[in-house]
Amino acid sequence: MRQIFLLILLFIVGQWLVKALRRHEAHSAQRAGAGANGAAGAKGSNGGAHGSAGAQPQLAEPMIRCVECGVHAPKSDSVVVNGQPFCSTAHAQRHSARPTGRDAR
Repeated sequence: MRQIFLLILLFIVGQWLVKALRRHEAHSAQRAGAGANGAAGAKGSNGGAHGSAGAQPQLAEPMIRCVECGVHAPKSDSVVVNGQPFCSTAHAQRHSARPTGRDAR
């Protein structure tokens, strides 16, 4: 029974140490980024968002929804025809070949 409690205690302590290490690395990276931007950011610090823009993490690429099939695709891989996004050129051609308006009746 003592061995089980010891294993549970070691697991909890290990998880705590891993989280503490990650927090320390994130804090160090944030301070290093602030130090690199310190000289250039000091002039732009009165500008509001300009001083903190470099410290924010990069967001994932935006996704678009294909008008033809509804599949979400990365914006860089999409095809835009007449202001409508498509996941491929085949879907753009298929959508443009459809009759519209009064022809659709």
